[in-house]
Amino acid sequence: MTKMVNDSYSSLMVAASAASDGHFNTTIISTTTLMPSEMVSRIVAIFFGLIGITGLLGNALVVLVVLSNPLMRSTTNLLIINLAVADLLFVIFCIPFTATDYVVSSWPFGDLWCKSVQYLIVVTAHASIYTLVLMSLDRFLAVVHPIASMVIRTEKNTLWAITILWVLIITTALPVLFAHGINVSYVLLIAQCYSLHN
Repeated sequence: MTKMVNDSYSSLMVAASAASDGHFNTTIISTTTLMPSEMVSRIVAIFFGLIGITGLLGNALVVLVVLSNPLMRSTTNLLIINLAVADLLFVIFCIPFTATDYVVSSWPFGDLWCKSVQYLIVVTAHASIYTLVLMSLDRFLAVVHPIASMVIRTEKNTLWAITILWVLIITTALPVLFAHGINVSYVLLIAQCYSLHN
């Protein structure tokens, strides 16, 4: 990127020199200092890295602990596992690519992966949100109707609710695949992954 800026700056200076008989004012810009956008890119990459590592380790531990201990398989813990899985999918499939999008000026992964990442962001976010809704409903039934809800709050019903939740989210998020894609700027020579309807 710096080389491209230096080359553009040099060609601009040559053109200005030719146009003004060699007499013109120049301001020297130091290329060793970070521009604000470069500084933001580095800070964003660091934060995304920290969030990714923390999310990966924390959610993987939740899944591992609950699945390895059969006594912990309650309706609430099944919902917690579902929330951890949704968050793990987000950390694995969304954070690295979103961070890369902030750091580099052009989307390097192609149109298919652009659509896939945007789709997975929506799916995992909705899965997390609606799992929290199911957890709230589960807690409401357990507190307000503790005896009557024992018939409803079973592991089998919870697994059905989780399955229906994922099927609904996966199918209702399909339009996101068609709404996103690569926009190539031939002037700037960059490809950007974003909503095609902006």
